[in-house]
Amino acid sequence: MDQRLSFITLAVADVSRSRAFFVDGLGWQESLYVPEEVLMLRVGERLVLSLWDREAFEAEVGALSDGTGVAPITLAHNVASPAEVDEVLEEAAAAGAMIRNRGTKREWGGYSGYFTDPDGFAWEIAFNPGPIGQDLLA
Repeated sequence: MDQRLSFITLAVADVSRSRAFFVDGLGWQESLYVPEEVLMLRVGERLVLSLWDREAFEAEVGALSDGTGVAPITLAHNVASPAEVDEVLEEAAAAGAMIRNRGTKREWGGYSGYFTDPDGFAWEIAFNPGPIGQDLLA
C-alpha cells in the first residue's frame, strides 16, 4: 500500500449547512456537490475533503460513534504567519464557526488557534516555522 491519503471523509448532519459554511462562508471551491448527500472539496493536489451525509455514511460504513461525541481528531490548515492565523480564525468566526482557542504562541515554536465547524469538527489554524510546516506551504 502506498503511503498517502486520497480522501478525508467526515460524516456531517447537514450537507447544505456544511456547504454554506465552507463554500459560501469561507470561499472554498467545491469539486462536487450533491444536495443533501455529499460535498467534495479539493484541499490538496491529490487530497479531497468529503463531507458526507451522516445517515448515508452510517448506512455504508456503519456507526462509528461510541456515544461520546465527535471523534478525537483535528484537521489542520497551515498558513505562512501568525497574523494569517488570526485572520483565518476571524474569517471562520464570520462564517459561523465557534472559536475554541484564539491564536497563541506554542511551546513547540509555532502559533496556532482552533475553531469548530458546524458539525463540531476541530480545525487547527497554524503557523509552523519548522521544515515540515514550511514544506506544506511550498
